[in-house]
Amino acid sequence: MDATGQMVLANRLADGRAVFLAADGSWVEDLAGGAMAADADAGERLLVAARLAESGNTVGEPYDAVGRQVAGQRQPAAWREVIRAAG
Repeated sequence: MDATGQMVLANRLADGRAVFLAADGSWVEDLAGGAMAADADAGERLLVAARLAESGNTVGEPYDAVGRQVAGQRQPAAWREVIRAAG
């Protein structure tokens, strides 16, 4: 079954790479490792955690984006995130 949800992306300040917020609060380069919130409240909690990382100078400009799970594969829903996920 296909599912959609919110994910949080940012740029890692150490090297400028696009990174995804994982469920454990770490930042990962692989889209598949990023947390995907099933509802708006969970998405807001992810964004709050990302903003805390931003205040600690780990990442810059975190934002939420829509992701989808299709046939077991995580995919970004918008072209901007497709490009960022590709590195």
